[in-house]
Amino acid sequence: MMKEIQWISNKREKKKEASSGEFGVKMGKKAKRFHETFPNYGVTPLRELSELSQYLGLSGIYVKDESYRFGLNAFKALGGTYAIGSYIADQLGMDIKDLSYDLLKSKSIKEKIGEITFFTATDGNHGRGIAWAAKELGYQSVVYLPKGSAAERLNSIRDLGAKAYITDRNYDDSVRLAKEEAEKNNGVLIQDTAWEGYEKIPRWIMEGYTTLGYEITEQLKGRELTHVFLQAGVGSMAGALTGFFTDYYQGENSPKIIIVEPDKADCVFKTAGARDGSLQQVTGDLDTIMAGLACGEVSTLGWEILKNHGNHFLSVPDTIAAKGMRILGNPLGEDRRIISGESGGVTLGLVAQVMAREELSDLKKELKLNEASKILCISTEGDTDRDHYRKIVWDGLYSSV
Repeated sequence: MMKEIQWISNKREKKKEASSGEFGVKMGKKAKRFHETFPNYGVTPLRELSELSQYLGLSGIYVKDESYRFGLNAFKALGGTYAIGSYIADQLGMDIKDLSYDLLKSKSIKEKIGEITFFTATDGNHGRGIAWAAKELGYQSVVYLPKGSAAERLNSIRDLGAKAYITDRNYDDSVRLAKEEAEKNNGVLIQDTAWEGYEKIPRWIMEGYTTLGYEITEQLKGRELTHVFLQAGVGSMAGALTGFFTDYYQGENSPKIIIVEPDKADCVFKTAGARDGSLQQVTGDLDTIMAGLACGEVSTLGWEILKNHGNHFLSVPDTIAAKGMRILGNPLGEDRRIISGESGGVTLGLVAQVMAREELSDLKKELKLNEASKILCISTEGDTDRDHYRKIVWDGLYSSV
């Protein structure tokens, strides 16, 4: 029997004044201009899956394939590079718009800034992005991964010159460890979650993510969306892109924003359902296959946007992510193949499951998915754990029934 998908619809009145313009089109353009200065920057593909959309009874499905981002197999470096660049700009009393990759690497900048070690905790992709950005710009980095992290993810971070360790803690406690070590060693914490008193750097990371939204709107070339499905870990990417699309699509044509999380780490979902408005936590091992989403505490910055502009919040089992991976890896007809990891495939897996299963007809109706729907999903990562990818896609691990 299929494990239950849970959902909450946001009945909160959408506030125009809380339209999160700080993460809107203007910010996306600025962030993209910065990223374009990196020599290996390239716009990642937006795939239109026409045959799949027809098969599922939808008008269109677009999937942004982030496995091509900076050669790192995931989108996260967009936030890491922008945050490190913004930190250096801040130290120099400059605006990041006046900095470029070449200037950041220049001798004059390095002499003014001196040596820096950046600390972070990660489920894999964020840490790899920080390690890569630090190496590219000539700095050191230290990365902590939660217990149970794949050796491949650890080694891919070490291969970029970072000191990296798998801890005996879950993700959120690994974040606390990174914070302690940064303070102890006079380093700088570059973390993609925000809490009271720590918001400047997470905001820069979210600003970096808006490059993704800006690229998508350019690639759509005026084609409008009815639904945007976004993964949430702590909610930083989901919050940034919710802010971007809320600013880009104003008025009645705004697409529905659907936030998707693993049911073993659904802190945003639980926060959306909290009657007293408090931020909810998920504790324990957070043992979902969606490693990049295995976070138990909500980012305050991300939630401020999601609570005002997210339309629906869903908590889903691991089988949904596995289904999305298999569908994207085995396309219909002329649709392009997409290699999508566990965290990357969950939104498309959800769409396919809702459209195909009669027992989910109430959810299909609630989301207003029909033959007129034009859907955006973001495959946030490729096969960042290749052995596990093969077990799921080849051997049918976590098959839906």
